[in-house]
Amino acid sequence: MAKREKKESKGPAQTWLITFGDLVTLLLTFFVLLLSMASMDQSFLTRVSVFTKDIGFLTYRGSGQIPSRIKMIIELMERPQDVLLEDDRIKDLLFPDDVLPPGIDRGTLEENLRILRRQDGVALVLSDKLLFASGSASLAPEADPLLAQIATVLQYLPFNVNVAGFSDNVPGRTKDNYQLSGERAESVLDYFLKHGFDPIRFSISAFGPNLPIAPNATPEGRAANRRVEILVKTQTMLGSYS
Repeated sequence: MAKREKKESKGPAQTWLITFGDLVTLLLTFFVLLLSMASMDQSFLTRVSVFTKDIGFLTYRGSGQIPSRIKMIIELMERPQDVLLEDDRIKDLLFPDDVLPPGIDRGTLEENLRILRRQDGVALVLSDKLLFASGSASLAPEADPLLAQIATVLQYLPFNVNVAGFSDNVPGRTKDNYQLSGERAESVLDYFLKHGFDPIRFSISAFGPNLPIAPNATPEGRAANRRVEILVKTQTMLGSYS
């Protein structure tokens, strides 16, 4: 009598493992995305929260939104070709009347602030009258709210910044013009660094009486040449300083 072949018993189908594996893969993908988004958030908050101490006007940073006034300034500065046409608008947006310190009215600001196009970006040019006492390299009290407004814009811009000091051609009584222009540029740079900016973004220059923007033959021209320029490098350098 022929023996019957014993059939191997088979367990229940293991198809549920396929579904389970897909679920695990989806969960892993989800957590990887969460981790990536968390890293991006941290990077963004680090960039926009450089003023976490000493300055209290950035109440909007928690929401991650750029105020419309600051956004308009940034858009204008990113178009250096239009800066000469929009310089008055940039001034009004950058320094509204309610931030002007005592002793600096709108007329004084207009006379001592220029917005200039440079080959590698836009320069905010502040005469020494806005920042320093005569012959001094220490920032005057009224300089703080002015530099604070500039810092508010710089924190949202990814560009490098050069701080340059200039003087007239009249020999200094106590300091060489190159030394004084360098110390003044350093004071402005120190202001930004003390408020949390990354030093790698900044460079410093001292030109003394070189590169005047007005004739030194008149008191008005010499006053214009005693200045600090905060150059935001929004463009690739194509040539020499002009």
